[in-house]
Amino acid sequence: MTYSEVAKQLRLPLGFILGISYLIFARPTPLTLAVGGAIAFIGVLMRAWASGHISKNERLATSGPYAHTRNPLYFGSFLIAAGFAIAAHWALLLLVVAFFVFIYAPTMQRERANIAGRFPDAYEAYAANVPAFVPRPTPWKATHPEDENRFSLELYMKHGEWKAGLTYLAVIAWLIYRTVTGI
Repeated sequence: MTYSEVAKQLRLPLGFILGISYLIFARPTPLTLAVGGAIAFIGVLMRAWASGHISKNERLATSGPYAHTRNPLYFGSFLIAAGFAIAAHWALLLLVVAFFVFIYAPTMQRERANIAGRFPDAYEAYAANVPAFVPRPTPWKATHPEDENRFSLELYMKHGEWKAGLTYLAVIAWLIYRTVTGI
């Protein structure tokens, strides 16, 4: 079994364990809740924006957040996880970073190979101009006008990304409860 396959197998169980641990050990303060909650919210917005631009396996997504980073969904997830770790005043922020590197680096490589195989010419130019993870400050302009697509609410709903928003609200509510009650 390859490292990539192991990472894929462990992504859900490790995420579940981290999530349960988080809910138990979170000790938010008003400051950490405000700062971390804002960072996590930016991550939720990034994922929402990205999900409204991607038609998986149909075309190469290069518009919206995909003009800034090749992996805006993963970057958004990272912001959510890091933001929640900060919000919880959780000393294990480094564990969150390690989790992302261990799990998502091979996932991004596997997906890169798949996308490069589906759209070889377009992907080569795209990958040469758009970073894999940390967004570039200015959007890359695709060379083909058909690559410029607007946000689609239909795609956003189809991908179910609204669930991330609801999860965000539930976690924030839990952290506010923990902050107010001191439990």
